[in-house]
Amino acid sequence: MQKTLTPAERLIVAADFKPTAPNGKDWVKAQVLALADSLKGTGVYLKVNSALRACGYDLIGEIQSRGLRVFADLKLIDIGETLSTDGVLLREAKPELLTTMCVAGLTAMKTLKAELPDTEVLGVTVLTSLKDADTQAMFTCSTEEAVMRFAQVAADAKIDGLISSPKEAEVLRAKFGLVLSLNTPAIRPTWAIVPGDDQNPERIMTPAKAIKAGADRIVVGRPIVKAEKPYDAVMRTIEEIASATA
Repeated sequence: MQKTLTPAERLIVAADFKPTAPNGKDWVKAQVLALADSLKGTGVYLKVNSALRACGYDLIGEIQSRGLRVFADLKLIDIGETLSTDGVLLREAKPELLTTMCVAGLTAMKTLKAELPDTEVLGVTVLTSLKDADTQAMFTCSTEEAVMRFAQVAADAKIDGLISSPKEAEVLRAKFGLVLSLNTPAIRPTWAIVPGDDQNPERIMTPAKAIKAGADRIVVGRPIVKAEKPYDAVMRTIEEIASATA
Protein backbone atom coordinates (compact mmCIF):
# COMPACT_ATOMS: atom_id res chain seq x y z
CA MET A 1 0.00 0.00 0.00
CA GLN A 2 1.41 3.37 -1.02
CA LYS A 3 -0.45 5.69 1.37
CA THR A 4 0.87 6.72 4.76
CA LEU A 5 -2.01 6.55 7.21
CA THR A 6 -2.33 8.19 10.61
CA PRO A 7 -3.40 5.95 13.51
CA ALA A 8 -6.94 7.38 13.25
CA GLU A 9 -7.06 6.66 9.51
CA ARG A 10 -6.21 3.05 10.27
CA LEU A 11 -9.42 2.57 12.27
CA ILE A 12 -12.76 1.74 10.66
CA VAL A 13 -15.75 1.77 13.02
CA ALA A 14 -18.57 -0.55 11.95
CA ALA A 15 -21.89 1.23 12.40
CA ASP A 16 -23.95 -1.96 12.57
CA PHE A 17 -27.39 -1.47 14.12
CA LYS A 18 -30.17 -4.08 13.98
CA PRO A 19 -33.70 -2.79 14.50
CA THR A 20 -36.20 -4.53 16.74
CA ALA A 21 -39.94 -3.84 16.70
CA PRO A 22 -41.26 -1.20 16.62
CA ASN A 23 -38.04 0.35 15.30
CA GLY A 24 -37.23 0.33 11.60
CA LYS A 25 -34.88 1.89 9.08
CA ASP A 26 -35.48 5.44 10.33
CA TRP A 27 -34.30 4.35 13.77
CA VAL A 28 -31.23 2.68 12.23
CA LYS A 29 -30.37 5.84 10.31
CA ALA A 30 -30.74 7.91 13.47
CA GLN A 31 -28.37 5.57 15.32
CA VAL A 32 -25.76 5.76 12.54
CA LEU A 33 -25.87 9.55 12.47
CA ALA A 34 -25.79 9.79 16.26
CA LEU A 35 -22.65 7.64 16.24
CA ALA A 36 -21.17 9.84 13.50
CA ASP A 37 -21.92 12.93 15.61
CA SER A 38 -20.23 11.38 18.63
CA LEU A 39 -17.09 10.55 16.61
CA LYS A 40 -16.84 13.90 14.82
CA GLY A 41 -13.26 15.11 14.68
CA THR A 42 -11.63 11.73 15.35
CA GLY A 43 -10.58 11.18 11.73
CA VAL A 44 -11.79 7.56 11.58
CA TYR A 45 -13.83 5.80 8.90
CA LEU A 46 -17.45 4.80 9.51
CA LYS A 47 -18.51 1.51 7.92
CA VAL A 48 -22.12 1.16 6.80
CA ASN A 49 -23.74 -1.79 5.06
CA SER A 50 -27.33 -2.77 5.98
CA ALA A 51 -28.15 0.86 6.83
CA LEU A 52 -26.88 1.94 3.41
CA ARG A 53 -29.01 -0.63 1.61
CA ALA A 54 -32.11 0.37 3.57
CA CYS A 55 -31.65 4.15 3.63
CA GLY A 56 -29.93 4.84 0.31
CA TYR A 57 -26.66 6.36 -0.82
CA ASP A 58 -27.55 9.85 0.48
CA LEU A 59 -26.51 8.52 3.89
CA ILE A 60 -22.89 8.61 2.68
CA GLY A 61 -22.95 12.38 2.27
CA GLU A 62 -24.70 12.84 5.61
CA ILE A 63 -21.90 10.97 7.37
CA GLN A 64 -19.21 12.82 5.43
CA SER A 65 -20.80 16.16 6.39
CA ARG A 66 -19.91 15.25 9.96
CA GLY A 67 -16.23 15.10 9.05
CA LEU A 68 -15.88 11.31 8.81
CA ARG A 69 -14.80 9.12 5.92
CA VAL A 70 -17.24 6.47 4.68
CA PHE A 71 -16.64 2.79 4.04
CA ALA A 72 -19.56 1.52 1.92
CA ASP A 73 -19.44 -2.17 2.83
CA LEU A 74 -21.85 -3.30 0.12
CA LYS A 75 -19.97 -6.49 -0.84
CA LEU A 76 -21.07 -6.06 -4.44
CA ILE A 77 -21.32 -9.24 -6.50
CA ASP A 78 -22.85 -9.55 -9.97
CA ILE A 79 -21.97 -9.63 -13.65
CA GLY A 80 -19.71 -6.94 -15.04
CA GLU A 81 -22.48 -4.84 -16.57
CA THR A 82 -24.35 -4.65 -13.28
CA LEU A 83 -21.21 -3.77 -11.34
CA SER A 84 -20.52 -1.08 -13.93
CA THR A 85 -23.94 0.40 -13.16
CA ASP A 86 -23.24 0.14 -9.43
CA GLY A 87 -19.98 1.96 -9.99
CA VAL A 88 -21.61 4.82 -11.88
CA LEU A 89 -24.19 5.30 -9.13
CA LEU A 90 -21.60 5.12 -6.37
CA ARG A 91 -19.28 7.55 -8.15
CA GLU A 92 -21.89 10.22 -7.49
CA ALA A 93 -22.07 9.25 -3.79
CA LYS A 94 -18.25 9.32 -3.41
CA PRO A 95 -17.54 6.79 -0.62
CA GLU A 96 -13.88 6.64 0.29
CA LEU A 97 -13.91 2.83 0.58
CA LEU A 98 -16.13 0.20 -1.08
CA THR A 99 -16.25 -3.59 -0.97
CA THR A 100 -16.89 -6.12 -3.70
CA MET A 101 -16.77 -9.90 -3.44
CA CYS A 102 -13.70 -11.44 -5.05
CA VAL A 103 -15.84 -14.38 -6.11
CA ALA A 104 -17.51 -11.98 -8.58
CA GLY A 105 -14.43 -12.60 -10.70
CA LEU A 106 -11.75 -10.74 -12.58
CA THR A 107 -13.83 -9.03 -15.26
CA ALA A 108 -16.55 -7.77 -12.92
CA MET A 109 -14.06 -6.32 -10.43
CA LYS A 110 -12.10 -4.63 -13.23
CA THR A 111 -15.31 -3.11 -14.55
CA LEU A 112 -16.32 -1.81 -11.12
CA LYS A 113 -12.92 -0.22 -10.48
CA ALA A 114 -12.94 1.45 -13.90
CA GLU A 115 -16.02 3.40 -12.83
CA LEU A 116 -14.56 4.43 -9.47
CA PRO A 117 -11.10 5.92 -9.94
CA ASP A 118 -11.36 7.99 -6.74
CA THR A 119 -12.74 5.28 -4.44
CA GLU A 120 -10.55 2.60 -2.87
CA VAL A 121 -12.19 -0.67 -3.95
CA LEU A 122 -11.57 -3.62 -1.62
CA GLY A 123 -12.12 -7.28 -2.47
CA VAL A 124 -13.63 -9.49 0.22
CA THR A 125 -11.75 -12.79 0.27
CA VAL A 126 -13.32 -15.20 2.81
CA LEU A 127 -15.87 -13.99 5.37
CA THR A 128 -14.41 -13.92 8.88
CA SER A 129 -17.16 -16.16 10.27
CA LEU A 130 -16.09 -19.09 8.05
CA LYS A 131 -13.93 -22.01 9.17
CA ASP A 132 -11.83 -24.56 7.29
CA ALA A 133 -14.78 -26.95 7.12
CA ASP A 134 -16.80 -24.26 5.35
CA THR A 135 -14.12 -23.41 2.80
CA GLN A 136 -13.43 -27.10 2.20
CA ALA A 137 -17.12 -27.58 1.42
CA MET A 138 -17.37 -24.51 -0.80
CA PHE A 139 -13.94 -24.17 -2.39
CA THR A 140 -12.28 -27.57 -1.67
CA CYS A 141 -9.36 -25.93 0.13
CA SER A 142 -8.40 -24.49 3.51
CA THR A 143 -9.42 -21.00 4.59
CA GLU A 144 -5.93 -19.62 4.01
CA GLU A 145 -5.69 -21.22 0.57
CA ALA A 146 -9.07 -19.71 -0.39
CA VAL A 147 -7.98 -16.28 0.86
CA MET A 148 -4.80 -16.44 -1.21
CA ARG A 149 -6.65 -17.55 -4.34
CA PHE A 150 -9.15 -14.69 -4.08
CA ALA A 151 -6.37 -12.21 -3.27
CA GLN A 152 -4.64 -13.18 -6.51
CA VAL A 153 -7.84 -12.50 -8.47
CA ALA A 154 -8.11 -9.08 -6.79
CA ALA A 155 -4.49 -8.29 -7.66
CA ASP A 156 -5.03 -9.37 -11.27
CA ALA A 157 -8.14 -7.15 -11.44
CA LYS A 158 -6.01 -4.22 -10.22
CA ILE A 159 -8.43 -3.16 -7.52
CA ASP A 160 -7.01 -1.39 -4.48
CA GLY A 161 -7.11 -3.70 -1.50
CA LEU A 162 -8.39 -6.74 0.36
CA ILE A 163 -10.67 -7.66 3.21
CA SER A 164 -9.55 -10.71 5.19
CA SER A 165 -9.23 -11.81 8.77
CA PRO A 166 -6.11 -10.70 10.65
CA LYS A 167 -4.94 -14.31 10.75
CA GLU A 168 -4.07 -14.07 7.05
CA ALA A 169 -2.54 -10.57 7.25
CA GLU A 170 1.07 -11.68 7.51
CA VAL A 171 1.04 -14.01 4.52
CA LEU A 172 -0.97 -11.50 2.46
CA ARG A 173 1.45 -8.71 3.38
CA ALA A 174 4.38 -10.82 2.21
CA LYS A 175 2.83 -11.52 -1.20
CA PHE A 176 0.51 -8.59 -1.95
CA GLY A 177 1.42 -5.84 0.50
CA LEU A 178 3.03 -3.56 -2.07
CA VAL A 179 0.04 -3.57 -4.42
CA LEU A 180 -3.03 -4.10 -2.21
CA SER A 181 -4.07 -2.50 1.08
CA LEU A 182 -4.93 -4.99 3.83
CA ASN A 183 -8.08 -4.34 5.84
CA THR A 184 -9.04 -6.70 8.65
CA PRO A 185 -12.33 -7.18 10.48
CA ALA A 186 -12.69 -9.67 13.37
CA ILE A 187 -10.81 -7.34 15.71
CA ARG A 188 -11.41 -7.81 19.41
CA PRO A 189 -9.60 -5.54 21.90
CA THR A 190 -8.61 -7.29 25.14
CA TRP A 191 -10.87 -4.89 27.06
CA ALA A 192 -14.00 -5.78 25.09
CA ILE A 193 -16.48 -8.60 25.63
CA VAL A 194 -18.92 -9.28 22.79
CA PRO A 195 -21.93 -11.37 23.92
CA GLY A 196 -22.87 -14.07 21.41
CA ASP A 197 -19.80 -13.31 19.28
CA ASP A 198 -20.26 -14.76 15.77
CA GLN A 199 -16.64 -14.48 14.65
CA ASN A 200 -14.47 -17.56 14.22
CA PRO A 201 -12.29 -17.36 17.37
CA GLU A 202 -9.34 -18.82 15.45
CA ARG A 203 -9.33 -15.83 13.08
CA ILE A 204 -9.58 -12.84 15.47
CA MET A 205 -6.84 -10.58 16.86
CA THR A 206 -6.40 -7.51 19.02
CA PRO A 207 -5.86 -4.17 17.26
CA ALA A 208 -2.13 -4.08 18.07
CA LYS A 209 -1.51 -7.66 16.91
CA ALA A 210 -3.39 -7.10 13.65
CA ILE A 211 -1.40 -3.96 12.86
CA LYS A 212 1.87 -5.70 13.69
CA ALA A 213 0.83 -8.63 11.48
CA GLY A 214 0.57 -6.26 8.52
CA ALA A 215 -2.94 -4.79 8.45
CA ASP A 216 -3.22 -1.27 7.03
CA ARG A 217 -6.64 -0.74 8.57
CA ILE A 218 -8.69 -2.59 11.16
CA VAL A 219 -12.48 -2.78 11.46
CA VAL A 220 -13.93 -2.63 14.97
CA GLY A 221 -17.68 -2.82 15.49
CA ARG A 222 -19.44 -3.94 18.64
CA PRO A 223 -16.55 -3.27 21.05
CA ILE A 224 -16.92 0.42 20.12
CA VAL A 225 -20.58 0.73 19.14
CA LYS A 226 -21.79 -1.09 22.26
CA ALA A 227 -19.43 0.81 24.57
CA GLU A 228 -20.94 3.19 27.11
CA LYS A 229 -18.91 5.99 25.48
CA PRO A 230 -18.01 5.13 21.86
CA TYR A 231 -15.73 8.17 21.57
CA ASP A 232 -13.61 6.96 24.48
CA ALA A 233 -13.46 3.45 22.99
CA VAL A 234 -12.33 4.93 19.66
CA MET A 235 -9.59 6.99 21.28
CA ARG A 236 -8.42 3.96 23.26
CA THR A 237 -8.23 1.93 20.04
CA ILE A 238 -6.37 4.70 18.20
CA GLU A 239 -3.83 4.79 21.03
CA GLU A 240 -3.34 1.03 20.71
CA ILE A 241 -2.80 1.38 16.96
CA ALA A 242 -0.29 4.17 17.54
CA SER A 243 1.63 2.06 20.05
CA ALA A 244 1.80 -0.80 17.54
CA THR A 245 3.27 1.46 14.86
CA ALA A 246 5.74 3.33 17.07
